[in-house]
Amino acid sequence: VQLQASGGGLVQAGGFLRLSCAASGRTFSSYRMGWFRQAPGKEREFVAVVTWSGGSSYYADSVKGRFTISRDNAKNTVYLLMNSLIPEDTAVYYCAASRSATYYANAYDYWGQGTEVTVSS
Repeated sequence: VQLQASGGGLVQAGGFLRLSCAASGRTFSSYRMGWFRQAPGKEREFVAVVTWSGGSSYYADSVKGRFTISRDNAKNTVYLLMNSLIPEDTAVYYCAASRSATYYANAYDYWGQGTEVTVSS
């Protein structure tokens, strides 16, 4: 599975962005899809994950209620809608695919290249 993330950019606090992650391969629908982020000088952290069917999703406490993860298996794409952005959301955002992982980055098998999000105050 190859992943291509896009949609990052510069936004003011309170604004929104929608990230996309396009996947290649016919087995996309069999993978859980997650989003992680890494801020400068910090470790990569879990943001959200959606199960293969899109029926269940899980979020980090820091983004719960503001971010929404979704997927379109017909388009081999996973999305992250980010609302009410705050400067602390500034990071490089990565999408990742796993057969079974949820929160732990080292359990994901495939990674996209990252897309940068900057939230100005």
